[in-house]
Amino acid sequence: MDRPGFTASLVAGGIAGVSVDLILFPLDTIKTRLQSPQGFSKAGGFCGVYAGVPSAAVGSFPNAAAFFVTYEYVKWILHTDSSSHLMPVTHMLAASAGEVVACLIRVPSEVVKQRAQVSASSGTFHIFSNILCQEGIQGLYRGYKSTVLREIPFSLVQFPLWESLKALWSWRQDHVVNSWQSAVCGAFAGGFAAAVTTPLDVAKTRIMLAKAGSSTASGNILSALHAVWRTQGLSGLFAGVFPRMAAISLGGFIFLGAYDQTHSFLSELGRESP
Repeated sequence: MDRPGFTASLVAGGIAGVSVDLILFPLDTIKTRLQSPQGFSKAGGFCGVYAGVPSAAVGSFPNAAAFFVTYEYVKWILHTDSSSHLMPVTHMLAASAGEVVACLIRVPSEVVKQRAQVSASSGTFHIFSNILCQEGIQGLYRGYKSTVLREIPFSLVQFPLWESLKALWSWRQDHVVNSWQSAVCGAFAGGFAAAVTTPLDVAKTRIMLAKAGSSTASGNILSALHAVWRTQGLSGLFAGVFPRMAAISLGGFIFLGAYDQTHSFLSELGRESP
């Protein structure tokens, strides 16, 4: 990837990530509380829906930037011809690599954010300090495996679907999609991917919120899924599916639309620069 392309991906991804995380934070809080083992009401209900927002604000730009830089770089390395049947595989590999890298930043931010969301009376910095004192750095990365195992299937569905919908729309109208059309494709792709990966999201939330030393806190995603199934059945596995779909559909619209718009703008600036 050339220098302008690298910079455009980094800045566009970061701006898109911050936009989504801050605008849709209340929906994310409601989803987390619905999935919490203590129940929606005890976790805070509809009160204090911006609890944990500082953690999201700090982590969102580098997290999204890391994802898109990796995503675009892997696509560039593989440089599959756009007419090739291997193009969806390229997008899947690029998205998976992006998630593995981005989760190194996302997981500590997510652990602090989710604990703040279900205990709104505690400040974000206080929760961060407690995790470091009681569990060390390892505590900040609790749920890394479950987050990656949630994000990779999500990206395997979302990004190839997003790219395919854009390609189909471009073909139907005989020119490249604009930013709002890309955003519509992103909303559909994100909502569908969110629905089918909700059980993995529930398991990730339970692992991150579990008490230190408990069996769930060990990070075994199958064990967490089995515990939810045993106590709450299918409804427990899909707890929070509607706010998750709503947040990610709107997020896909804003995130992928803002990314395409910012990336196109910065790339155009790069071409115009001497």
